[in-house]
Amino acid sequence: MAAATLMTKSLPAHPLPKKPLPAGWPRERYESHNRRLKAMRLAIALLDTGVYRPEQAHNRTIRSTAAEIGVHAPSDTTCRMVRALLYDHC
Repeated sequence: MAAATLMTKSLPAHPLPKKPLPAGWPRERYESHNRRLKAMRLAIALLDTGVYRPEQAHNRTIRSTAAEIGVHAPSDTTCRMVRALLYDHC
């Protein structure tokens, strides 16, 4: 019986280029938008490394992935958002 092997892609060396946001939004909207983008980048990177379930994505795992892809360490709130995205993926 053959053992299943996990195929993973290497993480990108640099994060995707950022586009400027439109002027005139309230500050909270910019912060919320950037937090969602960061959570999405981290969720994609975790999926690429084989973390598919929210219970596999501990804060330590998410933060080490952030360091690998070159983004600042996420807050607890962002880590919860990452797990929520992984839950939606299942």
